[in-house]
Amino acid sequence: MLGFPRQRLRRLRKTQVVRDLVAETTLSIKKFVYPLFISQEVTSPKEIAAMPGIYQLPLSVVAKEAKKIYQLGIPAVLLFGIPGKKDAVGTQAYAQTGIIQKAIKKIKKEVPELLVITDVCLCEYTDHGHCGVLDRNGYVKNDESLVLLAKMALSHVEAGADIVAPSDMMDGRVGAIRTILDKNKYENTPIMAYSAKYASGFYGPFREAAQSTPKFGDRRSYQMDPRNVQEALREVAADIEEGADMIMVKPALSYLDVITQVKQHFNLPLVAYNVSGEYSMIKAAAQKGWIDEERIVMEVLTSIQRAGADIIISYFAPQLALWLQNKK
Repeated sequence: MLGFPRQRLRRLRKTQVVRDLVAETTLSIKKFVYPLFISQEVTSPKEIAAMPGIYQLPLSVVAKEAKKIYQLGIPAVLLFGIPGKKDAVGTQAYAQTGIIQKAIKKIKKEVPELLVITDVCLCEYTDHGHCGVLDRNGYVKNDESLVLLAKMALSHVEAGADIVAPSDMMDGRVGAIRTILDKNKYENTPIMAYSAKYASGFYGPFREAAQSTPKFGDRRSYQMDPRNVQEALREVAADIEEGADMIMVKPALSYLDVITQVKQHFNLPLVAYNVSGEYSMIKAAAQKGWIDEERIVMEVLTSIQRAGADIIISYFAPQLALWLQNKK
């Protein structure tokens, strides 16, 4: 007798309507954020070789692109900037006339309803490609970097950003940003902290897109060891204590266990970044005809949400929007 209801449900699941009705995880485009790369070095959209379908955009088309994204039902974008000139301290990152500051104003003027999130990190703006100020021996100077990161975040918010997202992994950067925003009466601006950001090999295509490859060394001294989970929980706890409003695990696909652990331990909105390498591997295999792209993307993104992510940053967002529309 006890087995009959389960058997009936199995039979009912043969119909798509019932499968959808009893599904435990359902993707919604309203939970996705789409990254944009905005460059002062291009005059027309330039496809990124390692990321088919993703472009570096000139400032002139940013508002038009933002409108398309919003019309697809994607609620938010995450902005990365590529300046025309770089220097040792990333001056263009916090300049009032910087590429991202200009882009924010254009987007908010054209599509005010679109949520604008900005990446806060110096790596795209420094001539050495590291995420902070360096000493004469090439080591990152944490405390001096915090001052510049806080200035960068403030300049974004003054330009109209809705959320700032520090990705640098400097110790204390959430607290420094919260302090400067509060002092300037932006206490209601949320911080989306890259809390558990691992030193991953999955970032390669992004570094081409953002032109942020370090000129020497790597970022392992300030990004997390992929072998550690408890460290991730400590990093998340520290960011929350400093004032983070949302917490993030990056990358997503190889760190589903970390996403689940963070979700179980902390009651804040949890973001997962479906990063460039995860995107590019699927694109490459699909172009070879080795996999069904739509099916694999749906499976991957569902796994990230099932693991516990409330919000997913993904380069697949526009395609996902179209696929979900076609299923209606």
